[in-house]
Amino acid sequence: MKATIERLNQYIGQEVRFGAWLANKRSSGKIAFLQLRDGTGFVQGVIVKNDVGEELFAQAKNLPQESSLYVDGTVKEDDRSPTGVELQVTGFEIIQEAEAYPITPKEHGTEFLMDNRHLWMRSRKQHALLRIRDEIIQATYAFFRENQFIKVDPPILTGSSAEGTTSLFHTKYFDEDAYLSQSGQLYMEAAALAFQRVFSFGPTFRAEKSKTRRHLIEFWMIEPEMAFCDHNESLEIQEQYVSHVVQAVLANCRQELTTLERDTSKLETIQAPFPRITYDKAVEMLQEAGYEVSWGEDFGAPHETYIAEQFQKPVFITNYPLEIKAFYMKPDPDYPETALCADLIAPEGYGEIIGGSQRIDDPQLMKQRYEEHNLSEEAYGWYLDLRKYGTVPHSGFGLGLERTVGWIAGTEHVRETIPFPRLLNRLYP
Repeated sequence: MKATIERLNQYIGQEVRFGAWLANKRSSGKIAFLQLRDGTGFVQGVIVKNDVGEELFAQAKNLPQESSLYVDGTVKEDDRSPTGVELQVTGFEIIQEAEAYPITPKEHGTEFLMDNRHLWMRSRKQHALLRIRDEIIQATYAFFRENQFIKVDPPILTGSSAEGTTSLFHTKYFDEDAYLSQSGQLYMEAAALAFQRVFSFGPTFRAEKSKTRRHLIEFWMIEPEMAFCDHNESLEIQEQYVSHVVQAVLANCRQELTTLERDTSKLETIQAPFPRITYDKAVEMLQEAGYEVSWGEDFGAPHETYIAEQFQKPVFITNYPLEIKAFYMKPDPDYPETALCADLIAPEGYGEIIGGSQRIDDPQLMKQRYEEHNLSEEAYGWYLDLRKYGTVPHSGFGLGLERTVGWIAGTEHVRETIPFPRLLNRLYP
């Protein structure tokens, strides 16, 4: 019976065969214990000398780490195993005896592991992290499909910046200047006025020379945009979406969370609604706690961490000053010095995972913003067109996938939440 490790619990008492790699091994007298992985999971294979013969047993004991093989055996129930089963090995066929594997069970430095990222991702914890990432992606597609969103793909090469900033990767597009996308948001606004509810999911790039544990040069963003949607409705969708993703990971990645030693009790409380405070209140809280922060300043990591520590769930900070936010954000009619916007701050020091706002829908106000931010109609004329031909209230947000994976999985640095991270000084492998 051809099987995978992930589904061995469906074959208890049966003979199975699967392809695997030898992750580790140990032996005790006439018994050897093989830690096997096949990409879907890990399982212990027990091989007894008297059952398989001296020659095969000797081969098993001498197999180098990461050798590949086809394994035959009987699935046995085992309550001590994280998977609930182990394999009584009856035979195996060696595909390749691996060379000396550079990543051993001993401790290795981060730079060494990052140089060997193509191999490090095979390890249990890295494997668990990337499976959690996949679950979040699958839950994302399910949530938006269930809520009548369609996926639209924005371009990666653009002629302008989404937020009018300078942290862009410049390239040449034949004889024109072009940039790697910071965000698909502007294009999602165009799509929302065609399809009402849309989302994009793809890579974005920020040329920021940052080395913090929260930053990557290339990262993936989920960016929904909704027509006929105000700021409050957008906040409700955001908290429902985040709740859905967390609960999906809890339901489908228990073993991975255990491997990562994640305290799941902190995740089990993540259900909408989430608390909301204004920027004004956040400044007041920080000042009372002794932080030197003035109204009109953006918050840094220590500020966000302190605020998050005051709540058990992710917290929305709303109504940031208009001057420190992007040109397209709509002013709050009741507090015009601030924007109808919010950042969602994750618990446990993981910082902002979502930024969102209601967008300006008034063509005259948008034209005024172009002038204030020195934006050319040559580059942004198409975006202004969206306000000329059937403008409506619309809102959207962007969720950073890697920060979200880091928070849910409980890992310290976002570099481990993406298969091949791009950091300030790392373009290899």
